[in-house]
Amino acid sequence: MKQDILILGAGELGLAVVEALAKHPLHSQAKLTVLLRQSTLDTAAPEKKRTVHHLKGLGADFEGADMAAAPASELSAIFKKYDTIISCSGMALPPGTQTKITEAVLDAGVKRYIPWQFGMDYDVIGEGSSQDLFDEQLAVRKLLRGQDKTTWTIVSVGVFMSFLFDPWFNIVNIKKKTVNALGSWDTTITATTPEDIGRVVAEVVLHPKELAEQSGIVYTAGDTVSYGQLADLVEARCGTSFQCELWDLEALKKEMADNPSGRFKYWDAFAQGRGVAWPREKTINHERGIATTDIKTYLEKMELDH
Repeated sequence: MKQDILILGAGELGLAVVEALAKHPLHSQAKLTVLLRQSTLDTAAPEKKRTVHHLKGLGADFEGADMAAAPASELSAIFKKYDTIISCSGMALPPGTQTKITEAVLDAGVKRYIPWQFGMDYDVIGEGSSQDLFDEQLAVRKLLRGQDKTTWTIVSVGVFMSFLFDPWFNIVNIKKKTVNALGSWDTTITATTPEDIGRVVAEVVLHPKELAEQSGIVYTAGDTVSYGQLADLVEARCGTSFQCELWDLEALKKEMADNPSGRFKYWDAFAQGRGVAWPREKTINHERGIATTDIKTYLEKMELDH
């Protein structure tokens, strides 16, 4: 009997999840549907049309709804048709949307839920961190733990690996040849590519083993490195020295007071060193022998912008 799976969103992570599900050895056990805005499904915009065409090529069907605008009751009516919901939309959605989606999932009585928690270990970070978006993640966990009808699995991944090299986030700026360390040069951070996250999610959903009956958190990691190790890897790949600057807790506290928004919320939360890193040996990808991309390999494949 096929498992009806609904994937929410088809951005970078959503596409990776659908592709991994379609390519998994047990893919024949799943029927895939992707929820997108109706305007995206009807669009004439070339890029969005290509995405829809690609998803169709992977065997996916579609549902049309706006997760941000739709009331929980509308989402719940859609969710009732599915065995498993995987939420792959989060970065651009307004505050409160993940809570609403979770409430709709629980109201619909969905058997299995993979929430938008593809990030840090928010339990360890705790409430009241400088990044207030993390508090909603904790609220979602409270909702999930307060019931026993829907089995859920949270997949903690650290940061998307590309985030470390994003000029806006400004940990590593290849073009400007700078590396900024958060907290200390020994503070560690875990990072995983969306493609690897997709393969882990596909494994969790299609080959759950003990996870089928038991809710909980699994960890994955493409790599876990200190900022010092990250700087060494970047300099080795580029064949040149980088300007390396330390943003310790005191400096970040001052910056947060002057500019309590944007990347500094993340920077301060990551600099604390709590719930942002775990060893690869304790991950589900290590346990199940799923090969993942480490930072050295990621850098080797990266086109350098000199």
